[in-house]
Amino acid sequence: MQSGLIAYLDSVKSRDPAAHSRWDVLFYPGVIALGLHRIAHWLWEGQLQFLARLVNHFARFLTGIDIHPGAKIGQRFFLDHGFSVIGESAEIGDDVTIYQHVTLGGTNPTTGVGGKRHPTLRNGVVVGSGAQVLGPIEVGDGAKIGANSVVTKDVAPGQTVVGIPAKPVPVDVVHYSPGFMPYGTPCGEDVDPVRAKLSELEEEIEALRKEVRVLKAAKTPQPKVKSA
Repeated sequence: MQSGLIAYLDSVKSRDPAAHSRWDVLFYPGVIALGLHRIAHWLWEGQLQFLARLVNHFARFLTGIDIHPGAKIGQRFFLDHGFSVIGESAEIGDDVTIYQHVTLGGTNPTTGVGGKRHPTLRNGVVVGSGAQVLGPIEVGDGAKIGANSVVTKDVAPGQTVVGIPAKPVPVDVVHYSPGFMPYGTPCGEDVDPVRAKLSELEEEIEALRKEVRVLKAAKTPQPKVKSA
């Protein structure tokens, strides 16, 4: 158990350059909230809902993080800073990173399948601060959700989405941050889907202008040459 805890603290430390030691990480709100959630989830699975809720409310009071006891969370989960909400039927895979003020929210119970109302995050997903991931959607392995994005549709594995509503970025983002991408948010104007669309429209307009100039030139009557 001790080696497992050390491995977990090291995994968090590798994703947070502000952490100077394992002791720093041990007192992170997200780490404390996860530890208490493990207890609450065990009670919930044992049909001890009242006690599970009690632990859940204590964790929320202590850390500002609200993780429903029914949520399923994998290994090496890191919730940085806190103030986030994770719903009852949410499922989180291994090595997932979530930043502050994120909601894994649900939809109307009648729209879910078998009570599934909240998102599923596969392994290695990164969710940037302020993002809202809503409904029984799936975010594929290694996908990244940019800060303040609103995600209501499935995200393909390895894809990076940004914006409201969230859309895939138009270029490969690996060159911005090789390996782990903090906050799941690439920096640079060329990864903005709106700007990319505007660039496409500008190119189309310029092509149309060239065609119009050619047509005008073709219709312009040429001056007649008088014979000697």
